[in-house]
Amino acid sequence: MANLRLTMATYDYDHVRDLASGEIRPQGIDLTSMCFRVEEIFYRFANTFEWDVSELSFAKYCSMMSYDEPPITGIPVFVSRVFRHSAFYIRRGGGVTRPEDLAGKRVGIPEWTQTATVYARGLMVHQFGIPLTDIDWIQAGVDQPGRVEMADITLPDGVRYTQVQDRTLTEMLLAGELDAVISAHPPHAFLDGNPDMIRLFPSFREEESKYFKETGIYPIMHTIAIKRSVFDENPWIAMNLLTAFEEAKQQSIERLSGVTASRIPMPWIYDDFDHLRDEMFAGDYWPYGIEPNRTTIDAFLQYCHEQGVCRRRLQPEDLYPREVQTVFRV
Repeated sequence: MANLRLTMATYDYDHVRDLASGEIRPQGIDLTSMCFRVEEIFYRFANTFEWDVSELSFAKYCSMMSYDEPPITGIPVFVSRVFRHSAFYIRRGGGVTRPEDLAGKRVGIPEWTQTATVYARGLMVHQFGIPLTDIDWIQAGVDQPGRVEMADITLPDGVRYTQVQDRTLTEMLLAGELDAVISAHPPHAFLDGNPDMIRLFPSFREEESKYFKETGIYPIMHTIAIKRSVFDENPWIAMNLLTAFEEAKQQSIERLSGVTASRIPMPWIYDDFDHLRDEMFAGDYWPYGIEPNRTTIDAFLQYCHEQGVCRRRLQPEDLYPREVQTVFRV
């Protein structure tokens, strides 16, 4: 029996590289892998489903899975994870010095349905105690004008939301027309050292570590989607792909945590590996699967429902097929 030919698109992650390169081969599958920037992958897959298997933003994935007949399914592989306290930017001297100060203010976002902003708004509601309706939300590009929502949105009742096409969030923040900006990527002005743009949480790593210890939430940014038609004809590919992604991740961790040679040009990085493994994440600091990520997934699905990103309140088991919800053990 010939192997099944599949195409896949992901970003160039070290923990996916051995799979993308063909060093690791999913059983029964001949995989043609392509690498692009994540923004291009998301746009092309969500709009035209150009590949059989694709990285996809977690918010877009959850939104599509809330349809009556989702055109996709996937596997609980989480190739990108980022805490988001670092995503809040404010203007020096602008009157906002702590998260609670954002109540009643104007906050800029690049997209309502962007995964990073879903998590950030979840922080505002559940950690800072600020209802969505207490903010004036302004949608625009962070550094370039003209950015629009990539998906149709249904805003919750009472939410005030304005789109601005001819200005940037950075421009409006520095001009005093916004009180804060939420951005997954540091704005150019911040990277260029503009002294008037600062983070709301200067010591964000301490805040994020405390947040994880208190909540158990380790934000998932991207997952792996599969075209529904391909899966329906070949349901066995889900577990075979999950196994291959796991093997690639383990080889990456072994490679990057080895101390024989400096694979990463940063001092003390290996001590960080040990600290994260032993003191924060109980041995696996990049887990795949539903169960070890249940707390994070359930919280995110709650945020998506509250914010109108999903059409209904999903449960973690609604996201992935039963073929990958349990693990075979001898």
